Amino acid sequence: MKNLIINGDPGIRKDAVIEYDGEEVVCFSVKRQGDWHGPDRVQLWCTIGTEDEREAYERREYIPMHIPTEHVDAEAVTVVTGKGDLAV
Repeated sequence: MKNLIINGDPGIRKDAVIEYDGEEVVCFSVKRQGDWHGPDRVQLWCTIGTEDEREAYERREYIPMHIPTEHVDAEAVTVVTGKGDLAV
């Protein structure tokens, strides 16, 4: 599990599946930052991990400030499923 700050908006929402750093991961949470007073591009602050880590995320069995954080541009992320379970 790690925090991923994406500079730009690749079109993802909570529960999206993305390919990052050579593996497919799930976005457990997505927080949009910078719409009003932020940088020139929107940033998405995501908590990502494998499906095996979902239960630990949901039960809060981690310390948020102790998981690694990485920064990437939106172009470095490949969207596999953009909206997760939100498809109607």
